[in-house]
Formats: sequence, C-alpha cells, structure tokens
Amino acid sequence: MELKQWLAWALIVSVVVFISLMIALKIIHKKEQSSEGYLAFKQPAASGNWVNQYKIWMLVAYQSSMKLPLVRTYILKIRKRIAGVNIYNEFDLRIHSMSAGISIMGTFGCSITLLYGLNPDFIYLLTLILTAIILNGMFVDSFINRLEKRLLLQMVDYFTEVRHAYHRHGIVEEALYEAAESSDEEIARHGFAIADALVSAEPDEELNKYYETIPNRFLKSFAGISYLIMEYGDKVKKEGSVYLKAISSLTQEIHLDVLRRNKLDYLLRGLHFIALIPVFFTKPIELWARKSFPLMEDFYLGKYGLLTKIIIYVIIILAYVLLQKLSSLEDRTYESGPKRRPWEQTIYENSKIGNLLVVFIPKPDSRVYMKVSELLRDTNHPLKVEWIYVRRIVLFICAFLITLSACFFLHWSERERIVAESPREGVIFGSSSPDEMKKARVIADEDRKWIDSLRNAGLRSTVNYNQMSQMVATSKDTSLSKDQITATVSRIMDKMNRLNQEYLKWWEILLAIGVGCSGYYFPIWMLYFQRRVRSMDMKHEVYQFQTMISILRELERISVEEILEWMLAYSIIFRTPIEKCLLHYEHGAEAALQCMKEESALPEFSRLAEKLLLAVEKIPIAQAFDDLETEMAFRFEQRRLDYDQMLETKANLGRMIGFTPMYALIFMYLVIPLIWMSFEQMSQYYEQIQKI
Repeated sequence: MELKQWLAWALIVSVVVFISLMIALKIIHKKEQSSEGYLAFKQPAASGNWVNQYKIWMLVAYQSSMKLPLVRTYILKIRKRIAGVNIYNEFDLRIHSMSAGISIMGTFGCSITLLYGLNPDFIYLLTLILTAIILNGMFVDSFINRLEKRLLLQMVDYFTEVRHAYHRHGIVEEALYEAAESSDEEIARHGFAIADALVSAEPDEELNKYYETIPNRFLKSFAGISYLIMEYGDKVKKEGSVYLKAISSLTQEIHLDVLRRNKLDYLLRGLHFIALIPVFFTKPIELWARKSFPLMEDFYLGKYGLLTKIIIYVIIILAYVLLQKLSSLEDRTYESGPKRRPWEQTIYENSKIGNLLVVFIPKPDSRVYMKVSELLRDTNHPLKVEWIYVRRIVLFICAFLITLSACFFLHWSERERIVAESPREGVIFGSSSPDEMKKARVIADEDRKWIDSLRNAGLRSTVNYNQMSQMVATSKDTSLSKDQITATVSRIMDKMNRLNQEYLKWWEILLAIGVGCSGYYFPIWMLYFQRRVRSMDMKHEVYQFQTMISILRELERISVEEILEWMLAYSIIFRTPIEKCLLHYEHGAEAALQCMKEESALPEFSRLAEKLLLAVEKIPIAQAFDDLETEMAFRFEQRRLDYDQMLETKANLGRMIGFTPMYALIFMYLVIPLIWMSFEQMSQYYEQIQKI
C-alpha cells in the first residue's frame, strides 16, 4: 500500500473515532437532561440503565487516574476549567472531567499510534506528541467555550423568567427560586445558589463564596444587583423598575457577547487546523522528494534541511499561539498579587546572584525604570520592576544558550551526515537500484574508515591530495585501479574539506546574541500586547461599575465610601487602586480618590473617579451621576462598534496567521529545495559538457 493510501486511511480512522466519541458524549448528555438530573444519580448502582453504568465506569476511571501523576495533573486541570464555568456536584464534576479527558486522550492516542505506525521515526514521534500537546489546549478551550456559550443562552431565558416572576410576586428571592425551578439544569444550579446565598444568615459571606467559584461577570453582576434590591428595596421611576432595568441591561450585554462569540467562531473557523496541517506533511514531502530526486537527500538530510524543519515548526507553534490569543474570549481573571512566591523574586533576593544582576537593572529614579513601572501598572502585573528585569535577563541567557546549542547540534549532525554520505550516482530522477545502493553503502563504510584513521592520526586538517593518494595507494587492504584510487581520494578529500568547514562561525554567535536580545525584550513586548488587549476588559469592568452605581445612586443615605466598597466587591482589574483608596479614605477622601484616579490610565475609569470626587462634599451622588444613563447608552453603542472593528481586524490577522505555516511549508520545504536541485543539475550538466 502506498504512503498516500496509508495517510488517507489514518485520517479516516482518526475522524471516525473522534466523531464516534463526540456522538456518544452527546447522547449521554441528552439522556442526562431527560432524566431527573444529578439527584437521580445518588444511587447509580441500583439502576441497570447503560447511562448509569457509563457513569460508574467514569467514576472508577477517575479514581484510578488520581493514582497516576501525569494523568492526575491533566484531569485536574480539565476539572478546574469545567468547575469554573458551571456548578456541579462532586459526582457530575468527576464524570464530566473524566469524559472530556478520555475523549481527548483517546483521539490523540489513536491518531499518534496510526501515524507513527506509518512512519516509525523517533523525531516524527516527538513532532506528533508536540502537536497533540498543542491541539489539547484547543480541544479543551473548544469544550469550555461550548459550555460557556450554552450557559449564556440559558441565562437569557433565566432572566426572562426572573422578570415574569418578579412582576407576579415583587420579591427578589421568590422570583429567583421560581425562575430556577423552570429553567435548564445548568443555569438552575446558579439560580438556586444565588437565592440560597441571599436568604442565608450571612448573605455577604455566602455571596463572596459564590463569587470565588464562578468567574462569569454577568452572574456576578446579577447576584450583586439582586442583593442590593433585596437589602434596600426597589425603586420605580418613570422608566420603570430599577431592578428590571438592570436585568435588561445585563441581557443586552449577554446578547452582545453571544453575537461576538458566534461571529468570531465563524470568522476563525478551521484556521487552527490549517495552521497545524504542515506538521503532518513535512515527512511525506521529504520522503516523496528523496525518492523522486536523489539529489534532494543532500538538502533534507543536511543541516539546512533540519534548520528549515525547525523554522517551520517554530512558525507553526507561533501561529497556533497567536490564533489562540485571537480567538480567546473567556473572562480573564486579573489578580492583584501573585499566589505564590515568584521565582524571579527568589533569584533577585539571593545575595550572590542579586548583587550580580543589580548591575543590569536601571535605577528607580531613571526614565527607563519609570516607563517599565508605568507599563506594569497599566497591565496590573503582579511582578515588580526588579523582578521583571530578572526574568528578562534569564530569558536572554536561555535564548542565547539554546540558539548556540542548536548551532553546535546542526554542525554535529552535518558532520555525521558527511561521514556517512554515499557516493553520488548519475541518477537525477527516480531512485537507484538495490544493488547500486548496497554498493554505495560499502563505499561509504570504506570512506568512514579512512576519515576515522585520519582523525586518530591528527591529520584531518593538514593532509593534502598527494599525501592522501599515497596513503590510499600503499594501503595493504586496497586493490584498486588507478581510476578507482583517484575517485576514492577525490571523494575523501571532498568530505574532509567539508568537515573542516563545520565549525562555529562568528555570525552564528551574533545570531545567538540576536535571539537572546529577542528573548530579553519578549516580556516587554508581551506587556504591551496585554495592555492593548486588556483595554476591552477594563471597559467591561467600568461598565459593570456604572451598572451598580445606577442602582446605588437611587438609594437614600448612600455614601461614596459605601459605593467604593461595592466597587471593591465586584472589581478584578481595578482592585488594587480601589483597595488603596479605601485604606486611605479616612485620612482624606479627596486625596484618596485623586490617588485612585492617577493609578489608572483608562479615561473611563478616570471620569468615574472624578464624579466620585464631586460627590464627596460638593454635590449629591444622584446629581453627580445624573448623566450616567446617557453615558451608558453611548458606551454600549461605542463598544458594539469597537467589537465590529476588532472582529474584522482579528479575522484578517487570523487568515494571514493561519495560512502562514502552509506557505512556509510549500516554499521553504518544497519550492526552494527544488530550485536548489535545479541549479545542482545544471552544474552537473555543465561539467559533463565540459568533459566532452
């Protein structure tokens, strides 16, 4: 069976296995929805239903996987992602985590086994494993995004039910319970959790516990608004109920987010697979070219072919990472500080290493230091300036050493190839016969013996043509004719000359330094990228503050300090400046608010701080935010326009990035080698014409 047929069958089997697993999971999910939910699973062994049997197998598999270190880490990561989207009991959380893990690992395992069976090469196996690791993130993200989108659509229906129930009862907790009873299973869990927190003895603490388990900003805002209305009461204005108006605002936000997700999924559909396709075609292209054009072996087996392959793999990885960044729409959590001690801090506080690195760190009063400090502040980065410079220096050293090691490896692999190189035959198209290949291998072994003997004698760089001819002619094991001796000497001297050229060049050291500099500036580039991407999330949070203030301003005897406390409860990105403001509020409200305003470079947050400054002593809070509704409507339309522009930009970038690996594979790994082979053939034709 030919290679193309093997690849076709491998692709078909992989697709069939993947589709079968997805269909099985879909059927199981529908069965679960049609049953009584997770409460019916408290006694799984009592039923003979195959769905319950499947659940028992998943629970047993989960328990067994916890005993395997690597599998345990992988399953727990999936579990954490699933738990962050929805509320499950322990049984269902284990079942969903194990089902997703087995589906992904089973698909990748079958694909890698089949592809490795077609081409049992160790480097190719490492490439497949690396591709599976990269694809794993895409599969998990796709699974989580699907859960998030389904939850968002259920939230729209749930908010509609809450609105109808609130019209009937006029009581928040009753509306939440009634709406949850008639809603889908996923959103019903959240509805019951919020209602239970509101009616508990300590609603503040229970809501804070709920906020820690669910990062969804819509549910977070809904829970806070419901608590405010339950605590202070609703207020009916000309426009209607404040509570119902806030729910309408959240529904608009959800519709906008769902449309954004659907449009981006449509625009970037399939680009991840297109970017990863070249991984599977590098080896088939190489095998076809080497079989059809023997001269191509000098390129594919040499250092330039290996370097080209490395560059293509780097392009593929970069393209995939950039596509993941472009398609990422999940709510990012911004922490005000690191959860554990950063390794940069450990290195910096080491007395010996820290004294050595402090030479490369700018002074606190320098312009560079202030610029990096401002960049860290704008991105809410948990590291200090000194620590970020430690990271930059370590990345420079690692990038420099890795590039230098790659240069040494390429020279070593090229020397090994030259020593084992068979004599070039006159075959240009097709392949040599088995007898010719066997004869060429024997000649290559003889050449290796001569080269090894010259290395041992220390004559590799000093032997000349005449000395080599005399050594071959006077050898005891040589019974060659004069023409054979001439051909042998010419072949060995050619290999020796090429071996002598395989050493570290000065420009390779400069290249390693250049790559090291790229690693040095990479953290700064990432900070600039994060600051640009982060601006949209910052606007989301400011809009959330405005929604909360639109309710709080209607409450009597509300103060600016209480507004700041509510902002702190729902803040993620602006948590640090709000905390500082509250800490210094008693020592001077205006100074604390002015400091909070200067902490952020976002204009929307600065204007919000200015209005709070006006409301401290000069004018009432309701008067300070009298234009809030008009501003919120304008910001909503502006964000819709920004979304359209952003999606169009992402689509153009995505198409360019997604097809770059394919272009690199075609031109760098096929077209350029063919052009190189054409020039080699022309050189051979010219030499043959000269001999006529």
